[in-house]
Amino acid sequence: MISTLNYDDNGLISAIIQDARTQQVLMLGYMNETTLQQTIDTGIVTFYSRSRQEIWVKGATSGNYLRLVSWSADCDSDALLITALPDGPTCHTGSVSCFGEQPPAGLAILSKLERTIQDRFTTPKEGSYIQSLIEKGLPKIAQKVGEEGVEVVIEAMRNEPQLFLEESADLLFHYLILLRAKGVSLDKVLEILKGRMG
Repeated sequence: MISTLNYDDNGLISAIIQDARTQQVLMLGYMNETTLQQTIDTGIVTFYSRSRQEIWVKGATSGNYLRLVSWSADCDSDALLITALPDGPTCHTGSVSCFGEQPPAGLAILSKLERTIQDRFTTPKEGSYIQSLIEKGLPKIAQKVGEEGVEVVIEAMRNEPQLFLEESADLLFHYLILLRAKGVSLDKVLEILKGRMG
């Protein structure tokens, strides 16, 4: 399939890189047949630098590698969509994306919240609500998920749409903390849900 892609006159094809977790577009780069194959073989996104005329492993200098999750060609086979997990900021300016910082939306909100929770587990922050739950241990974290679940049910039975939304947010928030306390990422849960889409 790699050899049948529609490369340009210079043997290159544009590649849009998207964060596999947040769906945020991170950057645009160019690949040739060799760098695409290297990306697939190594699992590290690799480009062809048009300015330097050489193979360029993204992150080789900074350590901010892009770890391949999937790739696909568009309908004309003349552009690629690469989903990847970034090890750090993608842009050379230090920004998450070469397209500038954007407020998280959709699943990106969950991903950012998950990273904040992870940070509280690894770097305690005095006065943090998450930190106070961590200190009380797994039983209290699990209990909070149960309490919030009951509150969601109660609000679902009432005619208070805003309260229902707030309790739903509380449930999801505490569930993410519980996942981290159990050493499980949201991605693992989403994989199971993906299997139920049939």
